[in-house]
Amino acid sequence: MHDIRAIRENPAAFDAALAKRGLSPMSPEILSLDEGRRAKILAAETAQAAQNAASKDVGAAKAKGDNAEFERLRALVTEKKAEVARLTEEAAAEDARLRDLLMTIPNLPHDDVPVGKDEHDNVEIRRWGTPRTFDFKPVEHFDIAGVKPGMDFEMAAKLSGSRFVVLRGGIARLHRALAQFMLDLHTTEHGLTETMTPVLVKDAAMYGTNQLPKFAEDSYRTTNGWWLIPTSEVTLTNTAADEIVDEAALPRRMTAHTQCFRSEAGSAGKDTAGMLRQHQFEKVEMVSVTTPETSLDEHERMTKCAEAVLERLGLPYRTLVLCTGDMGFGARKTHDLEVWLPGQNTYREISSVSVCGDFQARRMNARYRPAGGKPEFVHTLNGSGLAVGRCLIAVLENGQQADGSVDLPKALHPWLGGKTRLTAEGVLV
Repeated sequence: MHDIRAIRENPAAFDAALAKRGLSPMSPEILSLDEGRRAKILAAETAQAAQNAASKDVGAAKAKGDNAEFERLRALVTEKKAEVARLTEEAAAEDARLRDLLMTIPNLPHDDVPVGKDEHDNVEIRRWGTPRTFDFKPVEHFDIAGVKPGMDFEMAAKLSGSRFVVLRGGIARLHRALAQFMLDLHTTEHGLTETMTPVLVKDAAMYGTNQLPKFAEDSYRTTNGWWLIPTSEVTLTNTAADEIVDEAALPRRMTAHTQCFRSEAGSAGKDTAGMLRQHQFEKVEMVSVTTPETSLDEHERMTKCAEAVLERLGLPYRTLVLCTGDMGFGARKTHDLEVWLPGQNTYREISSVSVCGDFQARRMNARYRPAGGKPEFVHTLNGSGLAVGRCLIAVLENGQQADGSVDLPKALHPWLGGKTRLTAEGVLV
């Protein structure tokens, strides 16, 4: 959420930042609501002061036996009490309208984020690895012979509908091994604390990480009011909600492997084949809570953590900085990692790493106390480290052989009990 004081002090800068996202000026509407709210608060305080003064004079009038003055003052107290109640209620309503408006406005982009309309304006900043040259035509993951026995979309459709998958045998084990490999890498070499969190959360948690109110249709809600998390960014980040931590305790670096759930609203007809875009999937998420001074450096560090997973697996990728028109609602700056998928002959997103500044911290009241100073809002960051299903796709497609078998990355062998290959019959050997 945005700092209303900053908007008051420099509305032109606020609107200029929104313009980079392709949005019209919003400061006039915001400041109008803010002025109305503040006027009601001032009027309520003035009426309260008048009520207090009249209350003091009531006793004096009664002591003097001045019944007329006593009745006038008593009526004035009653009148001012009702006025205070009315104005306080009106101020609260104005405050709610202002808060609701601020909740729907995206974060302001960092100064060095490229300005653009959509994904075509993203800027590639580096590449790693060379896509493999095949002596046969590579196919997509679901068409690899060795994959078909262990990736069942028909059974998933029978159980749950479209955009689900049932994994079996060697494919299921490979999927599990990838998640364990990622967790172990992040916890043993990257300094992240492994965390196990719920996948059902209250409204407040979804508001805190800006899934609500604007993106309710993108998530699933249970009949008793819980939300299924779209990613453990929600739970990990909200562990800092309503806290004041000492600066010495930061940065707080966490990782979690969880089921994730997304309705994929608005994606009808997009990536319907295979398991690239699912309603239920798994991710190893990374979240950092930092001081404002260190958040951009932490963003680079987190990006390197995600890149390291792909490099260990020998998967070619490219890293992009997203333009203002393609960046997520809560981000100030985002790096996307796109992995090479030979079956599609293109790079596809496998991780987004974002720095949110104090945008989420304000929504969840997450603060830290600098040494000798007053509490300030923390900065939050989140990123995939990585999306497990998409990583599975990349491993399968990049390792596929002409006979339908798949050679598996050396880095995964210890997590597969020494197995190195998926046969054309779908067996790990």
